[in-house]
Parts: sequence; C-alpha cells; structure tokens
Amino acid sequence: MRDAVTSLIKNYDVAGRYFDRNAIDSLKSYFESGTARLQAAGIINGNAAAIVKQAGLKLFEEQPELIRPGGNAYTTRRYAACLRDMDYYLRYATYAIVAGNMDVLNERVLQGLRETYNSLSVPIGPTVFGIQIIKDIVKEKVAAAGIANTSFVDEPFDYLTRELSEQDI
Repeated sequence: MRDAVTSLIKNYDVAGRYFDRNAIDSLKSYFESGTARLQAAGIINGNAAAIVKQAGLKLFEEQPELIRPGGNAYTTRRYAACLRDMDYYLRYATYAIVAGNMDVLNERVLQGLRETYNSLSVPIGPTVFGIQIIKDIVKEKVAAAGIANTSFVDEPFDYLTRELSEQDI
C-alpha cells in the first residue's frame, strides 16, 4: 500500500525527475490536510458501528425490496453479510483517507470483487447506493466535528462507487 507521498516519489523517480512546483504543491496540500484526515479517521473509528447501522437502515428503507423474500439481503445471513460489506468499505475508505491515496482500495477491495459478487449474485446498484449513504453520514459527522473542508472524505467513497459502477457485475 502506498500513500500520497510514496506514490508521488515513485512517479517522479520512474520519470527520473526532480520535484517540480506541482509536486511540491501536492505534498503541501497533503500535509496541510493531515490533521483533518487523522481527525476524520478518529471520528469514523469511534462511530463505525453506528455509521454502518445507520447506512444499512437507510439503504433498506430506500430499497425495501432487498429485505423482502427473494431480495439479496432477505435472510439473516445475507442481511449480516451486507452490513459486513458496508463495514468493510468504510474501513478501507478510512485507510485511503489517511493515506491520501486510493491504492489500498484497488489492492484490498476492488481486485477480485467482480468474481466474488458475480458468484454470489450481488447487485451492484444497491452496493453503490450504500457506499454513497456511508459517505454522506461520514461527511455529516466530520463536518459536525468542526472540520470545514471535508472534500478529502469524498475521494475514497467516490472512487469506490466510480470503479464499481464501471465494472459489469
């Protein structure tokens, strides 16, 4: 797993270049947002179970067919698996928030997800919707904690939804 700093260094090293103004600005931005990223991670860590529970309730309220007979979250086992996956997305998004880099999402979440979801007949639409609900809840909590610029919170959740939506699952 790489973070924003190691990714930047790798890219410049591969090109055999010294840091230019863009690289310095990118590093400066990452370091300036570091405290807010760590605060956001603390907020998520302290509220993870509540975030997942709230997101699950909203998802099933908005898409009740998921928990009806024949729905993908109909049985207790499937319902629990859905909440487990939501927790999984939240945890890895938190890692990406701190790292300022999406590599962990590719390495730990997105690789192999297509095969897994295909084999289990998991619909992608509700998955993407659930991730967006989680993002909205996290942003509310982070903003309520006094962090003014929450744009870095969007990055991993939007990345997950974009990458999942592009896959033909």
